[in-house]
Amino acid sequence: MAELEGLEFGKSDFVLLDEVTMEQFMENLKLRFEKGRIYTFIGEVVVSVNPYREMDIYGKETIDAYRGRELYENPPHLYAVSDAAYKAMKRRAKDTCIVISGESGAGKTEASKYIMQYIAAITNPSQRAEVESVKNVLLKSNCVLEAFGNAKTNRNDNSSRFGKYMDINFNFNGDPTGGHINNYLLEKSRVVHQQDGERNFHSFYQLLRGGSNEMLESFHLQNDPAVYTYTKEGAAITTTNNDRTSHKAVMSALTVIGFSEEEISSIYKILATILLLGNMQFESDGESVQIVGLEAISHISELTATEPESVSKSLLYRTVATGGGEVIEKGHSEQDACFGRDAFAKALYERLFGWIVSRINGVIEVKDYNPMLHGKNTVIGVLDIYGFEIFDNNSFEQFCINYCNEKLQQLFIELILRQEQGEYQREGITWQHIDYFNNQIIVDLVEQPHKGIISILDEACLTGGNVTDTVCLDSMDTKLAQHPHYTSRKLSPTDKTMDFQKHFRIRHYAGDVTLAPWDQVRWFSAPMSQGDTSVIAGLCFFASRCDSLGHSHKQGHADDM
Repeated sequence: MAELEGLEFGKSDFVLLDEVTMEQFMENLKLRFEKGRIYTFIGEVVVSVNPYREMDIYGKETIDAYRGRELYENPPHLYAVSDAAYKAMKRRAKDTCIVISGESGAGKTEASKYIMQYIAAITNPSQRAEVESVKNVLLKSNCVLEAFGNAKTNRNDNSSRFGKYMDINFNFNGDPTGGHINNYLLEKSRVVHQQDGERNFHSFYQLLRGGSNEMLESFHLQNDPAVYTYTKEGAAITTTNNDRTSHKAVMSALTVIGFSEEEISSIYKILATILLLGNMQFESDGESVQIVGLEAISHISELTATEPESVSKSLLYRTVATGGGEVIEKGHSEQDACFGRDAFAKALYERLFGWIVSRINGVIEVKDYNPMLHGKNTVIGVLDIYGFEIFDNNSFEQFCINYCNEKLQQLFIELILRQEQGEYQREGITWQHIDYFNNQIIVDLVEQPHKGIISILDEACLTGGNVTDTVCLDSMDTKLAQHPHYTSRKLSPTDKTMDFQKHFRIRHYAGDVTLAPWDQVRWFSAPMSQGDTSVIAGLCFFASRCDSLGHSHKQGHADDM
């Protein structure tokens, strides 16, 4: 392993440390960061530190320096990993995968974009028009997905609020011929509620601040996010992103990708519908619940091309099937109507996002490919899923996000540590055994059938009658009392950071996360009526089913940053 940088920059590969301790590791990482070196190798793995500023290390000269070079011929860089994955795919004619992991705000989204840009830059030297078109759509899709899937959080102005696994297909020459995007776990609760200091998805602010006066007027909107319940919390928050400029870029990207004017208009009509839904209020006269003001109903029915009566009915009633097979309509209480409105808004946005992804997939998918005529088709997969999170108030989405990060950690252990140790043993190399934490026990805590937290939540949602946080928590306390990575106030009476009959805590590999079971159950069973579903079906398609993370990339070589 050649060490190409001077000693003043520290060790470019952590394998070269004289003593492998946490203190030495962090000292070397700090020294390199202070010297402007944000990347460091650990063998074939690259560790990246987010500098939170623009750096002049991604231009054409840098791309040319890494093109076709072996992994250790140049200083550590994302491009070194990208080129290694590309060469491995081309030389071996096998699929490869780049896994990007890290906590929230670590720079995963930017890393995935630089990887895409590098692969686009080094392929298609003959400048074939059809290949250039594919590359252009793949790059432009990032702009659209960021607008509808990213948001400003307390850690990051452009945080991915969904997971993304992108396959890039290559022909036998190594030129991209298409791709496919799987999206995971869109944080749809953000549509109706944000933490202090955070914003809703970028798309809402871009529409309100960047949309033309004519567009906003036709959608019955004002150009002020503070007017709308779903965006007012983030209206005064400043970010490094310019919503007006970003809106123009997204409109241009949608056109380049191949969305028609009618489709683009429909996308923003759905956003407008969600904003108007959020401002809708309900009142009760003691016997029934009514919508306050009918103007919003008229506007929503116009935007969704549905009858006003259908909109009102879907918000005020739910359809219930009796034991005898009879279907009846039951009026909402005022609180249930508010829950139903928010569930409606979240479902609309989730399915809109799913439709956008499926529409992009329809453009970039490999068409008319015949292996007999065109040769073997290989794939590079890029996984970018949002990182481990600990908030003051952690919702069901944080539960899912952190569970996925546990699965990623498990994948990393399997592909890197176990395989490396196994290779040493097979080759008879003398080495010192390194103990590491196997997080299978935490994965089982979440997913184990009949005993895991997900199974307990499923049982709570299927139970008849009024399911409360106390009932659900009691069930978890009973079944998980002996688990070393689960606790609650009942099991730890002296821990005053949790409330009795309200909180439970999971001890993840990356930190302790406190949750409330009722938040999880309510997320599962938010009351969305059959009327809601029929209206949504007229607007956009259901999101595609997501493949399990492990199955998607255990078959290929994995590089982790």
